[in-house]
Amino acid sequence: MKDGDTVVILLADKTQETLRLADVDCPENGQPFGKNAKQFTSSLVFGKTVTFYRIGKDRYRRTIAKIFYDNEKYLSKEIIKAGFGWWYFKASRNTELQKFQDTAKEKKLGLWVDQNAVSPWDFRESKKKKKVL
Repeated sequence: MKDGDTVVILLADKTQETLRLADVDCPENGQPFGKNAKQFTSSLVFGKTVTFYRIGKDRYRRTIAKIFYDNEKYLSKEIIKAGFGWWYFKASRNTELQKFQDTAKEKKLGLWVDQNAVSPWDFRESKKKKKVL
């Protein structure tokens, strides 16, 4: 488990593969709720048999995948529903996930207890700007 939206799985041939979850972006490790998101994702799938579908590569050459567990629960959806990640609308066409995010926000679940929650993409952008100065 790298962070809330990146998991390492053990394949049938005993090799490991790092998967970046599709449709979701979780707080970074140095960000508020980053550790919580990582723990939440881990609590859902650690030690379980999962089904996954590779759907592409990201700019860091990581495999982007949709992961399902416990009778076809969609991992990214469960993370968003619980308030531990944002629907990654920049790279996702699954607009149903926006509804789950809105509900989590209304209920102040997970990271949404912070009214000023900063999205991971804004957080990463602000870190880049600090390095330039």
